Amino acid sequence: MACNCCDSCVGSKVEEIPIPYRQHDVSPLKPSDVLWTTERDKPVKLRMAESGPGSETPITIHQMFEATVAFHGEHPALRWKEEGKWNMLTYKEYYLQCRTAAKGFLKLGLERYHGVGILGFNSPEWFIADVGCIMAGGLVTGIYTTNSPEACQYVASNCEANVLVVENHKQLIKILQVKDQLPHLKAIVQYKDALEKKLPNLYTWKEFMSLGEGVSDEELDAVIKSQAPNECCTLIYTSGTTGNPKGVMLSHDNITWISNAVGTLTKLQMGGEVLLSYLPLSHVAAQVNDMWIGMKFAATTSFAQPDALKGSLGETLREVRPTSFLGVPRVWEKMQERMKEIGAKTTGLRKKVADWAKGLGLEASRNEMNRTDVVPWGFGLANSLVFRKVRLALGLDRCEACYTGAAPISRDTIEYFMSLHIPLYEVYGMSESTGPHCVSWKESFRITSCGKEVTGCKTKLDNLDADGNGEICFYGRHVFMGYLNMPEKTKEAVDQDGWLHSGDLGKHDQDGFLFITGRIKEIIITAGGENVPPVPIEDLVKEEVPIISNVMLIGDKRKFLSMLITLKCVVDDAGEPTDELSPLVRDFCQQRSVNATKVSEILSTKEPAVYQAIQEGIGKVNAKATSNAQKIQKWTMLPQDFSIPGGELGPTLKLKRPFVSEKYQSEIEAFYAET
Repeated sequence: MACNCCDSCVGSKVEEIPIPYRQHDVSPLKPSDVLWTTERDKPVKLRMAESGPGSETPITIHQMFEATVAFHGEHPALRWKEEGKWNMLTYKEYYLQCRTAAKGFLKLGLERYHGVGILGFNSPEWFIADVGCIMAGGLVTGIYTTNSPEACQYVASNCEANVLVVENHKQLIKILQVKDQLPHLKAIVQYKDALEKKLPNLYTWKEFMSLGEGVSDEELDAVIKSQAPNECCTLIYTSGTTGNPKGVMLSHDNITWISNAVGTLTKLQMGGEVLLSYLPLSHVAAQVNDMWIGMKFAATTSFAQPDALKGSLGETLREVRPTSFLGVPRVWEKMQERMKEIGAKTTGLRKKVADWAKGLGLEASRNEMNRTDVVPWGFGLANSLVFRKVRLALGLDRCEACYTGAAPISRDTIEYFMSLHIPLYEVYGMSESTGPHCVSWKESFRITSCGKEVTGCKTKLDNLDADGNGEICFYGRHVFMGYLNMPEKTKEAVDQDGWLHSGDLGKHDQDGFLFITGRIKEIIITAGGENVPPVPIEDLVKEEVPIISNVMLIGDKRKFLSMLITLKCVVDDAGEPTDELSPLVRDFCQQRSVNATKVSEILSTKEPAVYQAIQEGIGKVNAKATSNAQKIQKWTMLPQDFSIPGGELGPTLKLKRPFVSEKYQSEIEAFYAET
């Protein structure tokens, strides 16, 4: 099926480009006797197993792509919507577009092992620029769209970017403000919208794609063939919650091996998967899931609209109907809130049927989790009356696996979806492990566990305490090469035996499932010397009081624990939290004869009904505490919810504790002023 996109998306005409793909011999590894490096042009020794999983022949990104094109060249690869119409590229067309982009980068003077920064929302151009950069021998570097000009400058400078690919004028302005501080920058490419002003070395996507016409296939193939699986091809920058972001160096083998390992473990069907790309591609989770696993298993990846997380995601889900779906916890929480709002308005027989069905759904999901064949009586009817309709309404009717990752998710949210017979499978890993290290899936999962390690990977728990908690350490071919130009940071992360230290605390159950119990750097050590992991306490508070949006536990080097609390509110189109209470909170207030519709109204009067409900919820959490030191003594409500624009949350909605502590220092100090 031919592509229907416009010239500005495709670039030069596909039919004028010869089909150059062919199966090359396996690329030999470049000699190396070190497991890590911080130099962009140095290879590493792979953590190869002698046999079985982990012993597979290493391949490059290009070889993985070639194999897919050879067998699935006419299969739909990328889909995107313009002016109400879906457009498509087949795998053959996608591959040729990537070669064209690679030639364009070479024409612009991309030097080997130098960066190509991509700053924009998910799109075919993002994928094509990414793969094209790798083909051309560069280091592809995603830059978060929420970055300030200064943060963009840091990443672009650190990776010595020769080219920056930006989505639109809004992102271009950021780069223009700092381009004089980027000595390696040779060109900028804008892939959406017309240029508002023509500037030297600034190109439209169409202009960029036409640049490669003077570069021969032989010249590009020579660059491709010179690449080895144990060399760096991608940089993933950490969010920089403490200090400057670190450039995580990933090799071809890191990416190709983990993509095959995860897809094989979860039994993906070659050519049968449908994915939806909407999470930031600068983050390793989205990049591995959407791009690389998709490429390995010839999936069809559709792109959401840029305002996906502001409201349009639901509509796109219903159109695309993915076969698997990855959401960060906040995405699932928003779905839960929306469905609860609808459910709160349901009465009479309809409500009774829904409650009955959800009880059966939870029982059936638990039975499946425990690998029993018992199906609750009446489940078929509940499935027909409720569950199928819910899945259809969510766009998950053919979704075989719903995943959650990048941050902790509450038990309440997991059990809510289980009651709808939609189990959420937790995935655990880091940028430094090329994404997933542990995976839950329908044949192997437990509530609140992140599953078991991907076959071929190894886990050990370091410095075990009396309860079996220890630091989670990873080993395998997915472990990164090192942090770019940061040898000391790399030594902190990777020990002399090649184990990656995650900084997370965890424990195994008797069946080998891994449970995350805290984070070493986040552990609160009270003035009395008590070690308190904040996340479990924070999750319990949010479960007990559903009108709470975000919380942060305070107490490091303090005499007691305190907590910052925000209420759920309406978020505007820019992602900024407003003063308007969410429908769920408004309903909560109305049920208690409170007429407030704004956060400020609750705060100004310290509305007794709301404050009492929060205190009662905290009291229930305190009743479960293992010691007095783990009880919350004081709390305060903040005037505004945490958000990415506000700086309290990172791009994947992870809490930035140092920032919050500094921003709300006066509120925190007030807790302890009289002690």
